[in-house]
Amino acid sequence: MRRHGWIALMLLVATTAVAAAEPRVIAIAKAKEVIVTLSSETGQWKPGANSFTIEVTSPSTKQPVDAGKVTLSTSMAMPGMAPMIAGATITPDGPGRYRGTISFPDAGTRQVTVRWDGPVGKGSATLSVAVR
Repeated sequence: MRRHGWIALMLLVATTAVAAAEPRVIAIAKAKEVIVTLSSETGQWKPGANSFTIEVTSPSTKQPVDAGKVTLSTSMAMPGMAPMIAGATITPDGPGRYRGTISFPDAGTRQVTVRWDGPVGKGSATLSVAVR
């Protein structure tokens, strides 16, 4: 009987770990040819280092599409100063899925531009993301 209890406990722990690892949506942008979803483990960006996922899907089928080369850059307007610009490191992680890292020196709302160039075509989407 104890063995069944341990198995049930291990299944519960494994299920909880998988659920906790599910990315939470930060922002979604719809372009004419794709939907771009920006996610992270916490569902937000913070000052300092951040990891995130970009998913590119078809608006009609909701399935991942090959966006080819994907880039992400951010800018934040600063009154009386040039905008603060940051770029991300992006690596492919399966069809229509990309992993990235980016770092921010401080909090504030960033304009995020995701660009792609691949089999799905060439395009870009803009999102507004709060870093807090």
